[in-house]
Amino acid sequence: MAKSLFVCQSCGAEHRKWMGQCPDCNGWNSITEQVIDGVAAKAAGKGRVLNTSSITDISSERCPRRSTLIEEFDRVLGGGLVQGSAVLIGGDPGIGKSTLLLQAASKLAGAGTVLYITGEESVQQVNLRGQRIGAMHQSLQLASACELESMLATIDKVRPSAVIIDSIQTTVSNRLTSAPGTVSQVRDCSAALIQHAKKCGHALILVGHVTKDGALAGPRVLEHMVDAVIYFEGDRGHAHRILRAVKNRFGPAGEIGVFEMTDAGLIGIRDASRMFLAERARDVPGSVVLACMEGTRPLLVEVQALIAPTVYAAPKRSAVGVDGGRVAMLTAVLERRVGLPLSQHDVYINIAGGARIAEPAVDLAVLLAMLSAFQERPVPAEVAVFGEVGLTGEVRPVGQPEARAREAANLGFSRILLPKENHERVQKADIIANMRADAQIPIALIPVRQLADAAQMLFG
Repeated sequence: MAKSLFVCQSCGAEHRKWMGQCPDCNGWNSITEQVIDGVAAKAAGKGRVLNTSSITDISSERCPRRSTLIEEFDRVLGGGLVQGSAVLIGGDPGIGKSTLLLQAASKLAGAGTVLYITGEESVQQVNLRGQRIGAMHQSLQLASACELESMLATIDKVRPSAVIIDSIQTTVSNRLTSAPGTVSQVRDCSAALIQHAKKCGHALILVGHVTKDGALAGPRVLEHMVDAVIYFEGDRGHAHRILRAVKNRFGPAGEIGVFEMTDAGLIGIRDASRMFLAERARDVPGSVVLACMEGTRPLLVEVQALIAPTVYAAPKRSAVGVDGGRVAMLTAVLERRVGLPLSQHDVYINIAGGARIAEPAVDLAVLLAMLSAFQERPVPAEVAVFGEVGLTGEVRPVGQPEARAREAANLGFSRILLPKENHERVQKADIIANMRADAQIPIALIPVRQLADAAQMLFG
């Protein structure tokens, strides 16, 4: 006998009756009715005893990987696709998810059959895209389907080395009566595909839609089920795209890959720092170069600040590419510890090029950019900075200062402003001595303990 169940589409919580607000996630109008077919309960039985082995007897050989032959994609994956793994890729519509995966599928097909199943397009549309970006290979098999059972049967017949599902929100199972994209459909279809991949040993890549808030649509448990979660980031006003690993069981989380969108598809950019600083204006107030870390990769970006008298009762604090709450806190630090009167000024912060920086090492660069913009005095063009700033104005050390200093020196910056506690680590690494010998330019480290010391050294 069929019965009804009410499921929240935001968190997946199940309820016996409909409610306007979900008591678990406090979401409004997110509970929908789903009809569940009555199935006889399975007879309870005694479970079998599992085979166990000592941890010292288990082989420690690395999981076999397959390179996608796209260097930036392999970097984010941790070295390539692991056989039997499940990877979830999300991003805004039109950001380039299908384009990148079709390029990767074409290159993977050189070492074995790859099955690309699309539920949003026809095989003719995928073929046209493949011709445009040059992603054509005889071993790349295309199929257009939304039914889970048909997908599993096709995978059993083709026996591919990698399977791409575009997208998981369009996949439906005949065992469920709910609509495509609902919590139950996404959860059950993903679980079936992942279990099948683990059993057969092929790599599985799932494409996921995102909500208007930028999070992956569907139940949160989906991100726990897969081995890697990758987000595609980018601004439609810029040609570059950033691939960021949020979770990775086979590599470092937080790693990024930088691509440029062209007519021939996505092209990996190895020297991303030079690209972000290509249009930097020199000797302009409010501009500071930040040496940050994205995963294991050092990156130089430009931090811009603009301070103008406010026309509102309360001054505005706006930030693009960095957390707005942190900018408001740093504004208070600058006003209290350095004495800048910002209570009647609007503050605007921007990370040029569309990059997003979440690490605390951005603090010192933001504060110096604001100080430069307020005084209308430019920061010297040869200076790169990094460091976290506390509420008392102290400059705190950050991780991997050697990689940051090396990247800055490689791009020709001769003065590096850094926390005092990081100074000894960079000196012991002999980075500056080596760079001075190679570049034939004087490179100086400027250690600081307090924000006021940094302001004094740059502006006097």
